[in-house]
Amino acid sequence: MPEAPIARIEPGDDPYRWLEQRDAPEVLAYLEAENAWMESELAGQAELRENLFQEIKGRIRETDLSLPVPWGPWLYYQRTTAGDEYPRHYRCPRPADGSLTIDVGAEQLLLDPNELAAGGFLSIGAFSISPDHARLAYSLDTSGDEVYQLFVKELGSGEIHALPFEHCDGSMTWANDSQTLFFGELDETHRPHRLHRHRLGSATADAIFEERDGRFFLSCYRASSERQLILLLNSKTTSEAWVLDADTPEAEFRCLAPREEGHEYYVDHGKLAGDWHWFIRSNQTGINFALYRAAEATPTREHWQEQIAHNEARMLEGVSLNVGAFVLSLREGGLPIIEVHPEGASAYPVQLPDAAYSLYVQDSLEFDSPVIRLRYEALNRPAQVRQLELAGGAQLVLKETPVEGPFDADAYVSQRLWATAVDGTRIPISLVARREVLGTPAPLYLYGYGAYGESLDPWFSHARLSLLERGFVFAIAHVRGGGELGEAWYRAGKLENKTNTFGDFIACAEHLIAQGYTTAAQLAVSGGSAGGLLIGAVLNQRPELFAAAIAEVPFVDTLNTMQNPDLPLTVTEYDEWGDPAEPHVFERIRAYAPYENVRAQAYPALLVVAGYNDSRVQYWEAAKWVAKLRATRTDDHPLLLKTDLGAGHGGMSGRYQALRDVALEYAFLIKVLGLPQR
Repeated sequence: MPEAPIARIEPGDDPYRWLEQRDAPEVLAYLEAENAWMESELAGQAELRENLFQEIKGRIRETDLSLPVPWGPWLYYQRTTAGDEYPRHYRCPRPADGSLTIDVGAEQLLLDPNELAAGGFLSIGAFSISPDHARLAYSLDTSGDEVYQLFVKELGSGEIHALPFEHCDGSMTWANDSQTLFFGELDETHRPHRLHRHRLGSATADAIFEERDGRFFLSCYRASSERQLILLLNSKTTSEAWVLDADTPEAEFRCLAPREEGHEYYVDHGKLAGDWHWFIRSNQTGINFALYRAAEATPTREHWQEQIAHNEARMLEGVSLNVGAFVLSLREGGLPIIEVHPEGASAYPVQLPDAAYSLYVQDSLEFDSPVIRLRYEALNRPAQVRQLELAGGAQLVLKETPVEGPFDADAYVSQRLWATAVDGTRIPISLVARREVLGTPAPLYLYGYGAYGESLDPWFSHARLSLLERGFVFAIAHVRGGGELGEAWYRAGKLENKTNTFGDFIACAEHLIAQGYTTAAQLAVSGGSAGGLLIGAVLNQRPELFAAAIAEVPFVDTLNTMQNPDLPLTVTEYDEWGDPAEPHVFERIRAYAPYENVRAQAYPALLVVAGYNDSRVQYWEAAKWVAKLRATRTDDHPLLLKTDLGAGHGGMSGRYQALRDVALEYAFLIKVLGLPQR
């Protein structure tokens, strides 16, 4: 039987730095030994893992059809088939009656990822139909490192052309001539930094724009009107937009507003009162953003006119444009809000049934469409696609993600709680459980993230039902550093305020224990990527508060990574964490970095998951952390490392592969919490 791997210790400040030697035989041997140890430790859960996998799979409609998206003369849609890892992409002629009825006899298969994956890793980057509907541009990542190969398929003949370009970021944007493509190139730090223009039939591409500042990412997309192309350059604190008429792809992009440090603005192109305008979401008058417009011919900053003023109580997160209305995506009181502004009529909010939920504009459809589609879900309510009539606000549920087998949403209680941090700040918690579970302490799975201004709005999970049905409570800690309560909430959990994120999470855990939802002996916590940093930090600070933890692709070697500007994404991260070349920043990060702060104490049971091809969080962060924990901790709780040797930041790519990973994690929790293995 395998023994727990003990990593070699080298002299110096970082005794496990040798694990950073990618592809070295000793490193691969260590990772494989850790995988073998993980499997041996969970060997007793093999039957449980299989049962969980079958149970979760049994709730999912394996053969299903997505909602068709009308565009031009076609309906575009996806079909999943039982046994296949990926959905196939199709189209069929659009019915003359305006319905969404699919003519199966006339449908055309556009792309079959199952055939392309051939059992290995596959991620589709771009999937872009040309404006004349004659071609499909798509990009593929076959290793998980987020470097893509570009392809163009002639939809008439089925002929596929592999474009001869390397180091591509996966983006592919059509000009209106359906012959010209724009795509991004990655630099040596994995940053999209150069925009290329390629004309079909040519073996070359012209580099037409290069962003030299290492903090800025480059991206190109089509405006809502489909009349303009937008080149966006943005760091985490500053942005700059350049635009180009989509009918003249050989012309040069022009700048709307030169960058100013701290000024973020994002643009789209649409119609207002019969005239074409630029719509600009900008923070020039306040951190929660305001909306401006400018005539098409005069888009520069001095011509911006305020459309929606800055509001200290709500965050303007996005704008969607249609010919008869613009739609605001707002955030207020920790919840997402959709507000519609029809032309010539009063604005109105979209009304929804739940107290805590996730809501966003899934598809604005064609620019002249009188309806848009919203995606709505809650912790106890499967995702719905709702059609919203822009003029009057009428809603129609077009599709609800089915749950196969017995399921009653009313059997589960969804709640919004509030914990209080040390500084008095109230921290929202979203929670779900079966009704009969609440009232006595129960096993509780607490999830957190808290970085980059990203919001963890409550979401439904078919897999999570396997925990809830076993008496678990599931909760999300909406800690500072996320975006749930707007830009100020984000800023209160970054840079010099980063420790608020950790304190908030601990406060949420203490609140759930104090209110009788769980006990420390029943509390499991989880987070991934920057959320893995959160888990690593709180385990160092309050290990006795938790019984188990799962850290996925965790950013735990924070200090060493942030001191290496040659690693992917490091320079762009300075705006989030700070530059440790500055002594006070170095000390600040060192004070909370999980790897640096491992010490001789008892830790809870821990499962750590990494991706060997991960370009965002290198595999060695997890490996070094686990090695140091194993050599330093004073307990004998399970400490397991699983490295997916053929995957990247998002884990395994196929849907069944992903379900098996979830089953493994749930089996681990059931084991270490001492629950019945049924």
